[in-house]
Amino acid sequence: MTNSSDSSHEVIPAETEAALERVADYAARHDVLYSARAANIKQSAVRDVFDISIRPGLVSLAGGSPYLRSLPLEDLGRTAQRIIAEQGLEALQYGGGQGMEELRELICEVMAAEGITDADPADIVVTTGSQSAQDVAAKVFCNPGDVILCEDPTYVGALNTFEAYEVDVVTVPMDDKGLIPEELERTILRLKEEGRSIKLLYTIPSFNNPSGVTMEAGRRQRVVDICRDNNILVLEDNPYGMLRFDGHPLAPMRAGNPNDVIYLGSFSKIFAPGVRLGWALVPRHLHRRFYLACEAVVLCPSPLTQMLVSAYLTDYDWRGHLETMRVLYRERCEAMLAALAEHLPEGVHWTTPEGGFFVWVTLPEGIDTYPLLYEAIDAGVVFIPGAAFTPSDEASNKLRLAFSAVSPEDIAEGVRRLAPILQRALASVPPQNAAHSSNS
Repeated sequence: MTNSSDSSHEVIPAETEAALERVADYAARHDVLYSARAANIKQSAVRDVFDISIRPGLVSLAGGSPYLRSLPLEDLGRTAQRIIAEQGLEALQYGGGQGMEELRELICEVMAAEGITDADPADIVVTTGSQSAQDVAAKVFCNPGDVILCEDPTYVGALNTFEAYEVDVVTVPMDDKGLIPEELERTILRLKEEGRSIKLLYTIPSFNNPSGVTMEAGRRQRVVDICRDNNILVLEDNPYGMLRFDGHPLAPMRAGNPNDVIYLGSFSKIFAPGVRLGWALVPRHLHRRFYLACEAVVLCPSPLTQMLVSAYLTDYDWRGHLETMRVLYRERCEAMLAALAEHLPEGVHWTTPEGGFFVWVTLPEGIDTYPLLYEAIDAGVVFIPGAAFTPSDEASNKLRLAFSAVSPEDIAEGVRRLAPILQRALASVPPQNAAHSSNS
């Protein structure tokens, strides 16, 4: 009979131990070859949770994924087959670095539906999703130590991109009407007094990821004017703008400001993320360097996926599909808000989005939501802790819940599983902290 106390001590074969030592030796030798910027490249907390979310039985309120089941998948399959059969030599070959002219013209039509009516296809660069455009903007405009301003909270992918270029990301507070212009002015003044160089304001004005908050129409021009007066470019990221539940999107900041705003769009939310296509509408005087920087990274966006997206925009009722998705997302958002109101304890507050994918939940001060994630996983539900969405290293009392890809029934169940965890967290904080908690 095997001794149970000995079975826990596995003997590592000599050849395996030698291989591990060789790996460790190479790791130590090559560590000095890393650039200083490599230390700032890290995996997103969102991606970490995505990996967890695929476990059977978990209700994932984490991922901001679009609902794809309503797409005409069989028809799209036939379209892709036709493109390859009839235009395969073009679809499977290298293409131009700026993107195909037909798609750039169609992108102008998409933007016109949202209020940008003066876009020229010549000023558009097709990108590998809007994430790559964020990367190019940081590369083209920022030196190490320069400042990029952003909302607090903001998109974790942008934070990781900017930090990789050794940029100092400085946050500007928001309220329920979006970025606060007076706070923007104060922040700029403080940084200039410190001798800092501010290059960009990165903003998600419509249904901010993660908060779901929309910058009200009256603030948008004021924010652009403040940045113009201080020679700061606005980097407007607008993947959710056309997903306003009432079907009437607010005009983007770029609409009346062609020289001061770099506008980033994406097909990930209005069509499908798997095509990995977005675009940048760049002021003409900045276009050439931006385009060349894009070309240096990807050489050319995929002609095949560009042709598929072009076919979708010309041969399918993409506007009708968007309307269907707005109704579906509104129903799911309402299901989440109802579940939060039913199950969450007093002292917890949340945003009420008018579109997009996310609800932002605020707990009393003194609660760190990151450790709560592990309790939630054990309870069968997943969320994203708020610390992922800020450059600060401090604990966060906030968390993001996504409703876009989850059925109303699963949303209700997920919130039901989450509620006792938040209840226990509230019971552990002093009463004065709970009393000071306020709505976002």
